Amino acid sequence: MLTGRKSPWTRELTSCVVSSCGELGWAAAARGHRLEQLPKPAQEYLALDVTAFEADVEGWAFPIAVFELENDPSRLAFSLWKVLAVAAPLRVAVGYAQNQENGASIIEHLRLEIVKAIKPIQLAQLSGEVFVVIGSRGDATTFPYGFFKWWGLNQRVGQFELI
Repeated sequence: MLTGRKSPWTRELTSCVVSSCGELGWAAAARGHRLEQLPKPAQEYLALDVTAFEADVEGWAFPIAVFELENDPSRLAFSLWKVLAVAAPLRVAVGYAQNQENGASIIEHLRLEIVKAIKPIQLAQLSGEVFVVIGSRGDATTFPYGFFKWWGLNQRVGQFELI
């Protein structure tokens, strides 16, 4: 993303997420990463960028983790809404900002646009973990440590907290 080319960013990030899922013992499906374990082998499930399942999945098992990898900041709210709408123990939306200040404002926008729209009882009933990860070009020299900031959703209070 340092050069502004979005396709390579998405392709490489997808490969990293699929590889990380494998390291966790999960089987993942994504564009360019076909999953054979489910009754209908595919590269994508539920129109999500990455969908991960227990490695020994049989039949139509529910995902253990879902990921949306968005390279357009204006579409990150939609990506967060998508992962929140799926029952999975881990839901992650990954976005990109030009600098860390923009990252914090993106998180606040997500809180106001998506989290605040969820009824408190529905928010409290969300199971599992929800994260938004923002990559920032401003911290590229410390890649990957300073490049990505992780924000966890505290469902009790409807706020994102920097991890």
